[in-house]
Amino acid sequence: MTTRTELNKEKQKEIINEEMHIKRKRFILSFLKFIVFVIVFTTLFFFYVTYVSNAKIIVKENRVISKKLPDNFNGLKIIQFSDIHFGTTIFNDELNNLVKLINSRKPDLVVFTGDLIDKEYKLNSKEQEKIITSLKNIDASIGKYAIYGDEDKEEFNTIFNQSDFTILNNDYDLLYKNNTNPILLVGVNSSLNKKIDIDKAYKYFKDETSNSNIYTISILHEPDSVIDILNSYKSDLFLAGHSHNGQVRIPYIGSFSRKDGARKYYNEHYMLDNSQLFISSGIGTNGGGVRLFTRPSINYLRLSNK
Repeated sequence: MTTRTELNKEKQKEIINEEMHIKRKRFILSFLKFIVFVIVFTTLFFFYVTYVSNAKIIVKENRVISKKLPDNFNGLKIIQFSDIHFGTTIFNDELNNLVKLINSRKPDLVVFTGDLIDKEYKLNSKEQEKIITSLKNIDASIGKYAIYGDEDKEEFNTIFNQSDFTILNNDYDLLYKNNTNPILLVGVNSSLNKKIDIDKAYKYFKDETSNSNIYTISILHEPDSVIDILNSYKSDLFLAGHSHNGQVRIPYIGSFSRKDGARKYYNEHYMLDNSQLFISSGIGTNGGGVRLFTRPSINYLRLSNK
């Protein structure tokens, strides 16, 4: 004969088992929700850093004021673009859109600060011809100039020469506007390729000591090269690339990783005594095509002496 106590024990077991079953079910549902959340978040994050962050090139506009700038260059408009890394996130259509964006600002001077083709990408002849056509369509009233980046190879010369750019390979050029009072543009080769020759690039200051106070713009690929340059020479304005401003940045922390040649200087802008350094975030990407909190951009600078 079953006693009441035994019946109660059986009932309690059933209740406990039911509670355990409900807890297991809740745990499994919570775990599945967590897995779904992780999958959705990872997918959205990957989509954002790979596509959304690379989708639109922005224009970073800055005014640069220097009393050294001749009156005839007052209001000079400079476009700097850099680090296209063609073959990653940038192809012919994106390059054409970039050219339209540059021309929409009606620049006087356009400079490219290195890394045209991604080092892992094999460029074919048809693509090369399209790149030449695109870059040739860039309009600049004073001139178009380019320097080597650490990833630039033999096609660099062909493309930029046929695109009506002047390549400054550790060299300089005097820029004129309206009259005979020029400014100096210096182009420095890549330090990572060990092809940099600072003395050769700045030989103007040895040959033309009578005009050593000339307003000077220097274009270089690796921004850390300014350290060696300023040890011996002066420049009023530096324009550099390479760092991509970190490419992956964490809010309130900054660059997630720094590259050789851009370990000291990698952000958008620095004041260096009497000089200013602007660093492009680049157009394309390297290292998997991922950007986070660093949009692709061009630098648009307006120079003034007042």
